[in-house]
Amino acid sequence: MTEILLRPPNVFLTVGVISMSAATFFAYTGKVWCRFSGWVYRDKEPRVFWGEVAAYFLVGVFFVGYFLY
Repeated sequence: MTEILLRPPNVFLTVGVISMSAATFFAYTGKVWCRFSGWVYRDKEPRVFWGEVAAYFLVGVFFVGYFLY
């Protein structure tokens, strides 16, 4: 099963679904992992938090859209 999901056309769908799931999880929990800053919390830095959640979601939409195209 793993080898099917990691083949070139399907890896885009896999990465997209994982990224959109991560965005949903981060929005639910109220903390998101930033590459250079570490954990960012919704109540302390809302602008950075929602920007990162949007970035995760948009990357996921891009990969799923690329898979469907």
